[in-house]
Amino acid sequence: MGLFDSLVGNVLSNLGSRTDNPMFASVANMLANHEGGLDSLVQQFKDKGLGDVIGSWIGTGQNAPISVDQLKSALGEGKIAEIANSLGISQGDAANQLATALPQLIDKLTPNGQVNGDLISQAIAMFGKR
Repeated sequence: MGLFDSLVGNVLSNLGSRTDNPMFASVANMLANHEGGLDSLVQQFKDKGLGDVIGSWIGTGQNAPISVDQLKSALGEGKIAEIANSLGISQGDAANQLATALPQLIDKLTPNGQVNGDLISQAIAMFGKR
């Protein structure tokens, strides 16, 4: 088993039963399709004053929470609406679920506190297709 397969396997096993959660698949899809990958998403959060928040998800310590309003600011309401529509849920429900799922997924994709854009993008793309 190669490094890539090992990383994907670790991410999936660490997420456990949550891999059946459609929100995790939507978040993985969002990350896989985000122009510039995870590095770009990190910069997007920094630009909105949320660098410490997303940095905590990548780091090896405790994940900082993110509010729905902060999430809307960082991602834009259009992205949240897109996820809500794809899941057939309200935008409020999507934002609440996303505020929980996004930190967990990013945390699991950066187990050593480092972003490896190419490898992470591939892993997220593979996870999103499961």
